[in-house]
Amino acid sequence: MAIADRLAELGLTLPEVAAPAGAYVPAVVADDLVFTAGQLPFLDGRLPRTGVLGADVGVDEAADLAAVCALNGLAAVASVLGGLDRVVQVVKVTGFVASAPGFTEQPAVLNGASNLLVDLFGDDGRHARSAVGVAALPLGSPVEVELVVRFR
Repeated sequence: MAIADRLAELGLTLPEVAAPAGAYVPAVVADDLVFTAGQLPFLDGRLPRTGVLGADVGVDEAADLAAVCALNGLAAVASVLGGLDRVVQVVKVTGFVASAPGFTEQPAVLNGASNLLVDLFGDDGRHARSAVGVAALPLGSPVEVELVVRFR
């Protein structure tokens, strides 16, 4: 099944790639890998939520935002590959979670991104992952996600 068909089946569409906010590009190809820049959960060009986990943002809400980050990352991948059908494996997901002191549920937040990737790519969406708690993220975002994918 084409990835575009699977996206539609899941009720998803790839967003426009967010313009870089600095001296970087959204995605870079190196050999048979694509590395994305950190993706925030922009929806229609705006950040729908700000805040810190363990203080003012809940785990379930942040997991939904992590899924948006992953979808934004896939848009960046598609922008350098001409689509997603060339993706053969999601290799690594790195997620950053704005965390209040003592908050330890970063992996649960990142499950939002991981579940989206597995739903979309099946076994080829299973990946290695890091879930990192940080004091703050750009623009006050609760979560940021980076992807590494392998393509043919």
